[in-house]
Amino acid sequence: MLTDARCRSAKPMEKLYRLNDYKGLYLEIKPSGVKAWRYRFKLAGKESLFALGDYPSVGLADAREKCEDARKLVRLGVSPVQNRQFEKIRREMDSANTFEAVAKEWLALKDWEDVTKTRRLDMLQRVVFPSIGKLPVRQITSAHVLDILMKTVKRGAPSVAAEAKRTMSSVFELAVATLRADTDPVWAVRKSLPPNKTQHKRALSVEEIGKLLVDFDGHGGNFQTINAFRLMWLTLTRPNESVKAEWSEFDIENALWKIPAQRMKARREHVLPLPTQALDLLKAMRPVTGNTKFVFPNRDDRARPMADAALRQALKKLGWATKYSPHGTRTTGSTRLNEIGFRHDVIEAQLAHAEPNAVRRAYNHATYFEERRVMMQKWADLLDEWRKQ
Repeated sequence: MLTDARCRSAKPMEKLYRLNDYKGLYLEIKPSGVKAWRYRFKLAGKESLFALGDYPSVGLADAREKCEDARKLVRLGVSPVQNRQFEKIRREMDSANTFEAVAKEWLALKDWEDVTKTRRLDMLQRVVFPSIGKLPVRQITSAHVLDILMKTVKRGAPSVAAEAKRTMSSVFELAVATLRADTDPVWAVRKSLPPNKTQHKRALSVEEIGKLLVDFDGHGGNFQTINAFRLMWLTLTRPNESVKAEWSEFDIENALWKIPAQRMKARREHVLPLPTQALDLLKAMRPVTGNTKFVFPNRDDRARPMADAALRQALKKLGWATKYSPHGTRTTGSTRLNEIGFRHDVIEAQLAHAEPNAVRRAYNHATYFEERRVMMQKWADLLDEWRKQ
């Protein structure tokens, strides 16, 4: 058997020669001075050679270890030469099958509305892709997943962490089903997140509504952000429905806002009456953003709408984040309107909590719309009063 000293001292000769070690392993000394490890094996009655690397980059101990791995394959009837080719192909395929590539493939397969796909992709781009997007999906471990989840929880977004966990698991499920991954690494850490108990913030009092509106008006933020916030309160729409409002949705002459089905949570068109204060707001915005698609375009890309995160950031700056969230506007509006004495069904219709029965829904729309118009004008007038108190 060879020693490292003998391998090191071997000199090139005029012709190639070999120094044998053990069970087919030998060091080949070439006239050029290159010393190459080779393993000679026989499989199915045919002799073959398997290259193990050059000395001294591959030392004697490493060469013996590599040779033993090759012998194990031969004992199983597998050619180490063909196995190396297979592993190279697999590595190339793995490098092409990154988590981001598989995630986008998974998303394309979902039978979802575009708005839902866009929201889910946005979450992946913000939360998941920066950490594992470029990694081969087969190489991602539970430690990678846990790191993403814990970072998201620590920054105060447990709901986002839960969504990220579900989404990652679904992506890995597709990868396993298509033989691009062996396991779902989310499974091992599936119980790592604390229970995500949704905390529904209470309705604001009349005094709190007035103070919030005054604070927001005077916080010195972007003109568009302030008006998007006002429109949300004046119409009691959801935050994303307000910030993504398009000019084409408004009928100013008839004081109507028709939000198309694809932008609504219930996937049904929602028609809202506009109080005079909302019409004045839109008229003020027209010279500023009337040449764009969106009433409140994104500051950095005018072809995209503002993100509703802008509202949350402003509230956090004002110190309101722990007492109120934009989604709580509808709860507050519903509570106060019920107290004033407006009919519950009319309020529910304004909030798009519509009757699932299509016939009854059409009847309610026709019956309640004028009541809603009166109600929302009264609501807008009250907001003005409360702001002045």
